[in-house]
Amino acid sequence: MFTQLATIAHNTFTESIRQPIFVVLVLLGSLAMVINPQLAAYTMEDDNKLLIDMGLSTIFLIGLFLAAFTATGVFSKEIENKTVLTVVSKPVGRPLFVIGKYIGISAAISAAFFLLSIALALTIRHRVMSTASDHFDMPVILLGFGGALLALIVATMANYLYGRVFSSSFTVCLLVTQTVAFALVLLIDKKWNLQSPVTEFTEHSGELTQVVVGLGLVFQAVLVLTGVAVAASTRLGQVMTLLICFGVFLLGLASNSLSQMVNMRLSIPAGTDYYQSLSAIMHADIAIYQKVIYSAAKLIYMLVPNLQFFWPADAITQGTPITAGLFGMVSGYAALQVVAILAIAIALFQNREVG
Repeated sequence: MFTQLATIAHNTFTESIRQPIFVVLVLLGSLAMVINPQLAAYTMEDDNKLLIDMGLSTIFLIGLFLAAFTATGVFSKEIENKTVLTVVSKPVGRPLFVIGKYIGISAAISAAFFLLSIALALTIRHRVMSTASDHFDMPVILLGFGGALLALIVATMANYLYGRVFSSSFTVCLLVTQTVAFALVLLIDKKWNLQSPVTEFTEHSGELTQVVVGLGLVFQAVLVLTGVAVAASTRLGQVMTLLICFGVFLLGLASNSLSQMVNMRLSIPAGTDYYQSLSAIMHADIAIYQKVIYSAAKLIYMLVPNLQFFWPADAITQGTPITAGLFGMVSGYAALQVVAILAIAIALFQNREVG
């Protein structure tokens, strides 16, 4: 069973990074990271806080699109092309097939997330140039762009000389070159002097360390959205999957605020469960249409993953440390969400006609 699971996951990972849209989204996210320091230079307070907020938002949004496009590219299209029959006709259970697909897609998204995280870390090291007296961080610029250029050259040569798929070759090369580039940046300060690799993680009150922890939270949110994309792809095409993922993304960010709004307007104590809240709404002296809206808000809060739990930018920019206890609680919540969503995906795919 584990051999079959590993084979499905490996093939899915390979197909995911071969998709041109995969590389396009990674490059778009990286380009946005390069532009963010210029866009963040117009605040009246700390420009670097806005830089962090924009960087995390970029990664979160790119992760959403990667999940939707990758899932439909390797799952729903495989169903439409009937190639899934070559797998499920063998002694491979459909639950195993769905789980293997999820693992493979998640692995591909993990690679993209890692690349975007390096790009964010490099921009944080460079900092926003708020005044004319600020200088470019040349190690960041030369090593970052140099690594990307080297990956482009190697992938192009591999495609031209050996017929390798450009998108997958470029992704793998970029993982290697950008990792080396970031490691060298950690060892070199802005004036090209050697420094301890932990210096960047301790400067500015450990800002980069908190960003790394925050990226761990955002990554878990992307894994939850990946589960949603896989579940939607078992029945729907690319457009509908993208719409559902984007809807879950928006509702997941707003559901907590909607629930708190209902609690505030009806004086419902915080922590009240769904059924007690619903009872309070039904017995409230308000119009019927308001009861419907408030009940829908509570239902959304109960059913849709609360993505606000995973959002670390507010804590980081306000100097509030993300504790290990909080990280562990959010991780447990993410794991339960992924298990529940994959169970739905398996149920949806179990009776899907693929012949």
